[in-house]
Amino acid sequence: MLGRIVLFVAQIVLAWALLPLIERHLPQLGQLRLFVFALIFAGVVWFIGILGAVVLKGVARPSPAALTFALVGALIGAGLTMVPGAMTAIAGLTKSSVPILAWPLAGAVMGYTIKR
Repeated sequence: MLGRIVLFVAQIVLAWALLPLIERHLPQLGQLRLFVFALIFAGVVWFIGILGAVVLKGVARPSPAALTFALVGALIGAGLTMVPGAMTAIAGLTKSSVPILAWPLAGAVMGYTIKR
C-alpha cells in the first residue's frame, strides 16, 4: 500500500516537473496544446508506473489497459477545461485558481489509478 502511495505522489510530482522540459520542444499548437499535453501526461504517468514497478516493492507492472485509462482520463480532464460552466463551478468550490494544465494531469493519474 505504501508503494502505491509513493507511486501516486511520484507520478504527480515528476510529470509536473517534466512539463517545462517537454514544453520547450513542442511547437505552438494553439487550442490543441492542452490535448497534446493530455497525451503526453498519460504517457509519462504510465512510464513512471513501469519504473515504479521495478523500483518499488508491492507495485505491479501496469498493463496497456492502464495506459488507455490514463489517456481517457487525461482527455476528459482536458475536455473539462473547454466547458465554461464546469470551470466556474470548480473555481467556486476550490476558492482558488487551478492551473489549466493540472486538469489533464489529474485525469491521467486518476485514470491510471482507477485501472490499477
